[in-house]
Amino acid sequence: MIRVVLVDDQPLLRGGFRALLDAEDDIDVVGEAGNGVEGLALIREHRPDVAIVDVQMPVMDGIETTRQVAADPMLADVHVVILTNYGFDEYVFNALRAGAAGFLVKDIEPDDFLHSVRVAARGDALLSPSVTKLLIDEFVARPQAGGVDAAMLRELTNREREVVVLVAHGLSNDQIAARLVISPVTAKTHVNRAMMKLRAHDRAQLVVLAYQSGLVVPSS
Repeated sequence: MIRVVLVDDQPLLRGGFRALLDAEDDIDVVGEAGNGVEGLALIREHRPDVAIVDVQMPVMDGIETTRQVAADPMLADVHVVILTNYGFDEYVFNALRAGAAGFLVKDIEPDDFLHSVRVAARGDALLSPSVTKLLIDEFVARPQAGGVDAAMLRELTNREREVVVLVAHGLSNDQIAARLVISPVTAKTHVNRAMMKLRAHDRAQLVVLAYQSGLVVPSS
């Protein structure tokens, strides 16, 4: 059962998402909140598989909520998905840097929304190749130093480096497995080990760190 917490300051929208999720046999909404402070309390209480968090809210916004979830070792298995009205923007970029697993636009189709929740629950980032390119473009335009040092990079095996490069290009675990002729389980293991060594909370953050470290260089 996939356990979900909803955090959004619009009750109507929140209720619509809840009705959609509760209709599924494999998904259970365990709590909902209207701001980041209340949402963080629920996340700490229930430790859901997925927390769907609005990026802009009163009291505490989605970026700070994401940052606090990512900083709490007890919440390492919680995958934060950011909700936004505007697609990829400054808020989303900062949320991904803070440790979000990905983002969804609020006018998403119901079937796509349900699929995205399941994808996030199994630990795959909600980053298509096109979204990854936008993330890279934003990062390259305003690079920030200090994310990964050389010692951390040296901890990666050659295969883990290969996997990080493929993640940074937007490939899923299944696609990585096919490219490297390994099983999807093995691909996921390599991704998880690389995230641990680079101290990345999620795949989205792993993408940022891959470019920030120079392990992957953006093509012109």
